[in-house]
Amino acid sequence: MELTLTRTKKHKDFTMGILSIEGEPFCDTLEPTRRNIPKGRYPLVVTRLPKFGQWLPLLLHVPGFAGIRIHAGNAVEDTAGCILVGLSPKEGMLINSRSWLQRLKRKLAERPLGEGVWITVC
Repeated sequence: MELTLTRTKKHKDFTMGILSIEGEPFCDTLEPTRRNIPKGRYPLVVTRLPKFGQWLPLLLHVPGFAGIRIHAGNAVEDTAGCILVGLSPKEGMLINSRSWLQRLKRKLAERPLGEGVWITVC
């Protein structure tokens, strides 16, 4: 399964983007600009994060970074450097983030058993 994070707007405090699955736009994203994830293609796994008590997508092998997750949040203050998912009614803000995270996790769970997941950040 192929995911693509296309960054669409860089602001001094946040970066907006669009997450696509298999080439189809899926949802909006929000990241802090100060912790800029390098462009590239990374394996993605879903592991349990005890801090949040839930299973969350995790990007692997990101140069200079560890622990980059995809999780819910409405503003850049809701993350220390991870990727937030949801719908963006205006720049720097997401809504319905929890429901979009659940949709993403369902999509990942629907893939054929054993199929790898990759995310390209561009």
